[in-house]
Amino acid sequence: MVILRTAAEGGAEGGMKGTHASSHSPPLYSKMATVDYESSVDPEMDLTSDEELEREAEGFKEQGNAYYVKKDYAEAFNFYTKAIDLCPKNVSYYGNRAATLMMLSRYREALEDSQQAVRLDDTFMKGHMREGKCHLLLGNAMAASRCLQKVLELEPDNSQAQQELKNAESILEYERMAEISFEKRDFRMVVFCMDRALESASACHRFKVLKAECLALLGRYPEAQSVASDILRMDSTNGDALYVRGLCLYYEDCIDKAVQFFIQALRMAPDHEKARLACRNAKALKAKKEEGNKAFKEGSYEEAYDLYSEALTIDPNNIKTNAKLYCNRATVGSKLNKLEQAIEDCTKAIKLDETYIKAYLRRAQCYMDTQQYEEAVRDYEKVYQTEKTKEHKNLLKNAQLELKKSKRKDYYKVLGVDKNATEDEIKKAYRKRALMHHPDRHSGASAEVQKEEEKKFKEVGEAFTVLSDPKKKSRYDSGHDLEDDDMNMDFDANNIFKAFFGGPGGFSFEGNSSSGPGNFFFQFG
Repeated sequence: MVILRTAAEGGAEGGMKGTHASSHSPPLYSKMATVDYESSVDPEMDLTSDEELEREAEGFKEQGNAYYVKKDYAEAFNFYTKAIDLCPKNVSYYGNRAATLMMLSRYREALEDSQQAVRLDDTFMKGHMREGKCHLLLGNAMAASRCLQKVLELEPDNSQAQQELKNAESILEYERMAEISFEKRDFRMVVFCMDRALESASACHRFKVLKAECLALLGRYPEAQSVASDILRMDSTNGDALYVRGLCLYYEDCIDKAVQFFIQALRMAPDHEKARLACRNAKALKAKKEEGNKAFKEGSYEEAYDLYSEALTIDPNNIKTNAKLYCNRATVGSKLNKLEQAIEDCTKAIKLDETYIKAYLRRAQCYMDTQQYEEAVRDYEKVYQTEKTKEHKNLLKNAQLELKKSKRKDYYKVLGVDKNATEDEIKKAYRKRALMHHPDRHSGASAEVQKEEEKKFKEVGEAFTVLSDPKKKSRYDSGHDLEDDDMNMDFDANNIFKAFFGGPGGFSFEGNSSSGPGNFFFQFG
């Protein structure tokens, strides 16, 4: 990354001599740096002169410079710290250690050293530059701008400061855009803005948390979890990152675990309003859902329907839980015979979670119950493609069979009987319909009416032929194509009629021309 490279290019100041060794305050890293050094000191010896301390500090600095060149930044840090312990007012030592800390990605510590350096010498350009870079990397663009302006006051043509100043201005603009986009719930734009800002502010936890939160709100939970986990590895007490971890679990319907993270976030940051609200919503959602489940198990379907409806109003952002609530309400709706509403609820659940198999199965069953077989077949096909189980295969085959059956003539409908009609009921229905549609009865009607009635008469005979024959009826009920099964489907509607009513002379229509159309003589044998 450009910023890290330039930190290295700034390097460690090698030519500056220590000149402020007298009376110094306690060093920043004294415990780490003085263990070996103090072990060689004889408490009975006279205090070492200032000049000797400065020479020894310079020796540590030179060793630090050597390790810095070798890119052994941990050792370079140790020797610069020893130098600072001996001469805590030497500007170059803080500058060198700041450069080293930046290479170790310890930007907050590097910022402290840079600030100490410019406090000791306000004209120390590299100190202002490093302070500006640290502020920038940590996401504080306003503070970075002030430091970089100071660099340009000292060196107006400093191209590096000019570029970093532009980066700071870009970050401020991305922050402004992200704030507006978040208010508009345009979370994709927020993620875009934070990605751009993090190119220059790679160590900014605030930007990372905002990005992670928006990823969670977009349903991109693994990405959000990854960002939050990276922050927590560096700072396990970060309340914002704990909140995002909880938010991901909450949106993945792991409510109990989510509540634990929200509570932990509130321990770290008691005023974290988002964590408090999310914790309250999570508890309320869980309670209301469980109340609905309890009412359903007890058979209180109307109550369950209302409770699921109330739960759906708690948090519109919780996609997975709301998908389950819609599916639960659809189950209750089907029990209440609200089949169209149940279908609509299943569709809403699928819109929220396209992988929700249970919602597809529930909707398919509702389609079957409302004889929407094509739609049922589509849903069962989707389910079987996803989970190729024997049960799903059978459901699909059954739906396909019902679809095939629905496209044939419905012989039960032709006769006006139920599918469970008895043999006597089928005969009575045929008698009624055959007499109603017999061509002789409509001999005085228009040609168009005669043609329609003749067609119906033939359909009634066909229906009776199939449903009165146990073997044909069984094949028909099973969805088989009777013609493809080599079953004799040739018949004459008039012959069926005559056979049913007892043969010649058993029944006749005799039209009386003087009486006009519609007058018939019925003769039963």
